[in-house]
Amino acid sequence: MMPPSEMIPSPDSGGAGCVVPASSTSLSGRRSGAKGAVAAVDKLVEVALRRYAMIEEGDRILVAVSGGKDSTTLACDLAAKRRWWPARYELTAIHIATDFCSCCKKTSLVSLLESWDIPYVSIDVPVIGRLKPGRSMNCYWCSTQRRTELIRYAVANGYNKIALGHHLDDAVETLLMNMLYKGEISGMLPVLRYRKYPLSIIRPLTLCEERQTIAYAEEKGFRSAVCTCPFGRDSKRREVRARIAALTGGSSEMKRRLFESTEHVNAEYLCSSKN
Repeated sequence: MMPPSEMIPSPDSGGAGCVVPASSTSLSGRRSGAKGAVAAVDKLVEVALRRYAMIEEGDRILVAVSGGKDSTTLACDLAAKRRWWPARYELTAIHIATDFCSCCKKTSLVSLLESWDIPYVSIDVPVIGRLKPGRSMNCYWCSTQRRTELIRYAVANGYNKIALGHHLDDAVETLLMNMLYKGEISGMLPVLRYRKYPLSIIRPLTLCEERQTIAYAEEKGFRSAVCTCPFGRDSKRREVRARIAALTGGSSEMKRRLFESTEHVNAEYLCSSKN
């Protein structure tokens, strides 16, 4: 049984149908009496931060923002928590501007970040330009290029943590993708501590479902301002997402059990070439 501070609210209490005007983007959260999806995400992020000890006193956190609903939700929630979180921390948002995404100029994103008192920086990275001859653009290549630049900027500017907007669905999809396409059981860690760098990756949305971040963005009024990657429409991840939906029937409980299975590994009943 989880202690009361770690009880996970039902995703069905998210109030996805409650859409507020775009002007209602001021910081608010459970501490100020917020309802619905905002309160649900606020609580789930709090549980993740505490359970995995993601934030410590004096942390300088670089929040990677793509302009999408997930990273924007993450930035909004972490900004709100600065007001009452027991450990003091600093936030800066960073956007990796690629040479293929021209769906928006990030004007709306910058305005939101300014309203939440989060400094913003943008770095131009020629993701397609770095492709070797004969290679085609794909999600993995883009991810590695953006991650490299995030780490480089963080280390050079004294940040000790990078916050990414991956959620529960991303974690479950990664687990299944690695099993199906790589033949290994590995996933997306809530906290990843690098050995080569004085740096950690944290994923505060790791207990939130995607539908909850969608509902959060709708309640906050910024969902219409976000953009979507043009290369993500036909990826393997999308295929695996459909398989998971068929496997679980859309059950939140089953998806959470898939995620939690990585924390409850019974090695005695798994094959190992080392034995």
